[in-house]
Amino acid sequence: MPADRTSDFDATAPETFDSPHSLYAGLRKNRPLAWSASWGGFWALVRYADVKRAAADFKTFITSVQNVVPKVAFTGRRPPLHLDPPEHTPYRRALNPLLSGERVAALEPVIRRITIELLTPLIERGWGDICTDFSSHLPVRVFAEWMNLAPDKALELARKGREFNLAVQDQNDELVKQISLHLYDMARTLIADRRANPRDPLQDPTSALLAARHNGQPLPDEMIIATIRQVLVVGIIAPTIVIGSIAVHLCRHPDLQQRLRTEPALIPVALEELLRLYTPYRGFARTVAQPVECHGQTLQPRQPIALVYASANRDETKFERPDEFDLSRPNLHEHLAFGHGPHHCPGAELARLQLRVALEELLARTRELRLVGPIKPTRCPEIGALSVPVTFLR
Repeated sequence: MPADRTSDFDATAPETFDSPHSLYAGLRKNRPLAWSASWGGFWALVRYADVKRAAADFKTFITSVQNVVPKVAFTGRRPPLHLDPPEHTPYRRALNPLLSGERVAALEPVIRRITIELLTPLIERGWGDICTDFSSHLPVRVFAEWMNLAPDKALELARKGREFNLAVQDQNDELVKQISLHLYDMARTLIADRRANPRDPLQDPTSALLAARHNGQPLPDEMIIATIRQVLVVGIIAPTIVIGSIAVHLCRHPDLQQRLRTEPALIPVALEELLRLYTPYRGFARTVAQPVECHGQTLQPRQPIALVYASANRDETKFERPDEFDLSRPNLHEHLAFGHGPHHCPGAELARLQLRVALEELLARTRELRLVGPIKPTRCPEIGALSVPVTFLR
């Protein structure tokens, strides 16, 4: 811990669904560069301008040492998230065409079919857990389609993806390592299959990475394996949580439920405001690469620092009445829910499509959603709902 600072907050303290936002509001006002002794100690940036600036400055704040707080990557570096530019660029370049607006839009019928298949039995039953019974399944099945996984591998990913999420939430480091190594094995199997049975690189992420060239050379095998390992779960956890958090908000605001039912054209705009309010990741971590002054403190090399997007998105100096939902907010598209800079989420459009379709179908097929039990919140590095028991009124 820095010799001249006491801990400003305990990142391991028990939380409710809402309590982190009160904590961050206090830090934004009094400790914009906050120090926590949790997990070996780390700095935290909590104001919008500071977070956005640091996310863009990849030379001063690097991601190749530690990408989240607490650290959950124990089995090696995985592109592109764990690499800095320019090293990360060829991996992003290979995957970006498969996450383009046109490619993502083509998945809408599949996403809608999966959504309806998952929601129908819950709505007919009249109750269920939005997270456990719906949102934990949707992104896995969508991702399996995007990855062109065989049905047995899709089921395996669904099982291991949920196990990985729970292990991270329980901060069970040994189990996280075990599941991560299993996911590496899945990646190797997938790569071997694509080498034996090539697919169109413009339609298949694994084939795109195998076909990619950097300075005329193929990407290293071990890094392709690591990239596929990263891709297998990176798009699973966040949608699970944000759909749960959105359900909480809608249950608390039945008037908004009804307005979006009668005016579904408002759903895309509403989602941007909901993403601002319920950013599923507290923030990603960086490591200081060179001395830098920040709020009167000299940050030294090798010190970890969290960029708290969940706090930045409720910064009162950026967003007026930041804790309120406002469809007419003039700058609602300036939120940082998908990050900023070279590590801005490449799957943002796929995530938006899943959220839109899920909300459209959920509202169209019900008359009202009601919260009927306690909300179970996530733990770091995510923020939001892990369990949301509801009744579905038709």
